[in-house]
Amino acid sequence: QVQLVESGGGSVQAGGSLRLSCVASGLSSSNNCRAWFRQAAAKEREVVALINTASGGIGGGTGYADTVKARFTISQDIARNTIYLQMNSLKPEDSATYYCATGYGRVGCDGAPSRYNYWGQGTQVSVLS
Repeated sequence: QVQLVESGGGSVQAGGSLRLSCVASGLSSSNNCRAWFRQAAAKEREVVALINTASGGIGGGTGYADTVKARFTISQDIARNTIYLQMNSLKPEDSATYYCATGYGRVGCDGAPSRYNYWGQGTQVSVLS
C-alpha cells in the first residue's frame, strides 16, 4: 500500500521560510516522478515543483513553477525515500494546502496532475502579511 505523508506546514510571516517533507512508503521504483502541488481556496490545484528521482543526486531532474523559481527548492533523500520543499522568501500568495504526489514518467516528468496516481493528505501553509 502506497502512502505519502507530508509534514512541515504552518504559519509564517511574509519573508520567512518553511521546509516541507514528504515521506513515501510502499512505492515501487517505477514511481520516478515526485512533485509538490498546492491548492488555495477557490483556485485550481497547481504544480509548484517536481523532481525526477531517476535522474539521481539530491537535486535530480527538477522543475519549478515560474512563481516560485529562485525561492523554492525541491530535493530528495533517496535513503529515506523522502522529498523536501524548501520555501524561502514566502509571500501571502503562497498560502495554500500543499500536497506531495508521485507518478510515473517514462521519458520525464511534468506538472500535469493526471500523471500522479498517489497523493498525500496535504499540509497547510499560511503566510501572514
